[in-house]
Amino acid sequence: MAQNRRNFIRTSATASAAMLMSSLEAFSNADKPLESKNNKYELKIMATNWGFDGSMEQFCAKAKNEGYDGVELWWPNDKKAQDEMFPALKNHMLEVGFLCGGSQVNPKEHLDFYQKMVDAAARQHIQRPLYINNHSGRDHFTFEQNLKFIEHTTALTKETGIPILHETHRGRMLFAAHIARQFIERCPDLRLTLDISHWCNVHESLLSDQKETVALALERTDHIHARIGHPEGPQVNDPRAPEWEAAVKQHFEWWDKVVERKREKGERMTFLTEFGPADYMPTLPYTRQPLGDQWAINVYMMNLLRKRYS
Repeated sequence: MAQNRRNFIRTSATASAAMLMSSLEAFSNADKPLESKNNKYELKIMATNWGFDGSMEQFCAKAKNEGYDGVELWWPNDKKAQDEMFPALKNHMLEVGFLCGGSQVNPKEHLDFYQKMVDAAARQHIQRPLYINNHSGRDHFTFEQNLKFIEHTTALTKETGIPILHETHRGRMLFAAHIARQFIERCPDLRLTLDISHWCNVHESLLSDQKETVALALERTDHIHARIGHPEGPQVNDPRAPEWEAAVKQHFEWWDKVVERKREKGERMTFLTEFGPADYMPTLPYTRQPLGDQWAINVYMMNLLRKRYS
């Protein structure tokens, strides 16, 4: 029974994807941001190893083979993991963005752990990252406690020249649009990784009632996590499915504005395709069988982003 159900889902998904390809090809070219005469603009699309079942070498080889420019990885604190990561990146000529963050409940312990982590990622001399993304602070820390994370990274960016960005992520200091706005208005040097799927979930909407706040966030965005959220969750089961058309279009409208600004200024634009595995990916009850193919969806998103924004 479970096997038949899996086969049905797999067959139906394949057929639906095939039927949708022509319309999605059209979508990738529809109302694209105007190309700029500033030829310094460049696009980099990164792969996530979240949910990948294999070694770092295998992951980097697969990402390169699919056509990714680089990978986004949690900064490894232990030397053994670093000794596996850096050769794999070099072997496959991949760029890298690092992710830093902590889980400590005590604000001081959390900040101390985080500062050591982000300092190590920024100051190592083996491979310079394109950026450092941060799961910054906690949603239950006070404003002033969370502010210390931004103050530290502002100084570290000035020291190293590496873009150090704070992600709009549930559970972290920028978990909601109206909260993030307070930090944006207080901190002129704050730069963002936009994962707006989280805000759709938190506010149970596509944010039509917070357009001014979203516009402020788009102006501060340097890196985007390209996952499609919806009012009841941070990830649709498959962005190719027609029932998610409105959510997909809304996310691309937001991303278009960021890319247009980057093109006008001749700056680098980075994306991470970040559809996640079970249980982030919805699953069938009892079997925990994912309703979609995480890797295939992320590769689909990479190709769509490249067609639209290259």
